[in-house]
Amino acid sequence: MLRPAPATPATDAPRAPARPTPAAAFHTVSAVTAVLFGLVAIGAMIHEPVLIPPLAASAALVHNAPTLPLAQPRSVILGHLLGAGAGYGVLALTHSSPWAAALAGAITLAATMLARTPHSAACATAVIVVLQTPAPGRFVPLLFGATVLLVLTGFAASRVRRAAPKYPAYWW
Repeated sequence: MLRPAPATPATDAPRAPARPTPAAAFHTVSAVTAVLFGLVAIGAMIHEPVLIPPLAASAALVHNAPTLPLAQPRSVILGHLLGAGAGYGVLALTHSSPWAAALAGAITLAATMLARTPHSAACATAVIVVLQTPAPGRFVPLLFGATVLLVLTGFAASRVRRAAPKYPAYWW
């Protein structure tokens, strides 16, 4: 007969890391704000929306959790491109609807897992593609450029603050 393992005291439970210092939090928020304003400025100059909600989520991951697999360049860049591909693929087979958007999000999750490029924000990119139906010839290059910019700013910001974890943990 199997017996359950004895309960461990609460003091043995894993603990969440300490909250960031005020200086580290300020640095992170400043870096994310700068990159998001940069995307807005680029969009204003070319008269195209470059800042989309999934990119804001990606910026938060890259700058706030730079060692997570979700934040690595491969996951950020390929994840969003897979999300766009899934969105356009679903659009080719169906019409724009919340049901199709949900399907595109699920396909993106599966594709990113299979490609070993986990990036949850990419699922939202697929949803946006299906619901807003942007022209792929304009949207995909802008998405690619924006994700590369996010990665480069994460790299630069991690070099400015010496105590910060270095980003990326791996490039590809």
